[in-house]
Amino acid sequence: MNNPIKNFTKKEWILWIASLLIVIVSNLFSTDFDLLTLMAALIGVTSLIFAAKGNVWAQILMIMFSILYGIISYRFRYWGEMITYLGMALPMAVWSTLTWIRHPSGGNGNEVEIQVLHRTQLLCVGGVSVIVTFVFYLILAALDTPNIVFSTISVVTSFLAAALTMLRSSYYALGYAANDIVLIVLWTLASLENPAYIPVVVNFTIFFFNDMYGFISWKHREILLDL
Repeated sequence: MNNPIKNFTKKEWILWIASLLIVIVSNLFSTDFDLLTLMAALIGVTSLIFAAKGNVWAQILMIMFSILYGIISYRFRYWGEMITYLGMALPMAVWSTLTWIRHPSGGNGNEVEIQVLHRTQLLCVGGVSVIVTFVFYLILAALDTPNIVFSTISVVTSFLAAALTMLRSSYYALGYAANDIVLIVLWTLASLENPAYIPVVVNFTIFFFNDMYGFISWKHREILLDL
């Protein structure tokens, strides 16, 4: 569990600092500054950069982010987001922390070992995702959740991303990127009612670009391992 910042490349330093600055500026110049939203965004961005490095600290920060984002979602009555992050993403991040610690890369103990998923694993993840979709739609409908379609899709993409993270698949990042797109739409709708949530839209836009970098980084590692 070494400090991943020590191993940042010049490109990663630029991405991290630029992401932090954009998040800070967008939040500070918001019509209704919210410290909790800013803290969650800063932790989330840092977690994604660490995840791109395959460092276990990413999952520890994800635990913190899940708690903060769950609180933010509760305040806007996005029950699906609250349940997803407190009831699913949080415990899965704890499990991912243990999984990543137990499977360090043979060539570099600072990085988690990447796993190429087999057909059986993919079918299991897909099957459980269908069940999650059905169950959570019923729960969200019972809770009269706003924007229920996008909320349900967000739950499913969050589950896929968290599951792929536990399985140490490079496609975890695409799962989170898909979730980012859904959340950009969801919080854009929320900001139409309350402009204070515009910074949240900016935050998840930054998350999207960081997740795409994470996918590229992990795929690059896969290619190097195959050589």
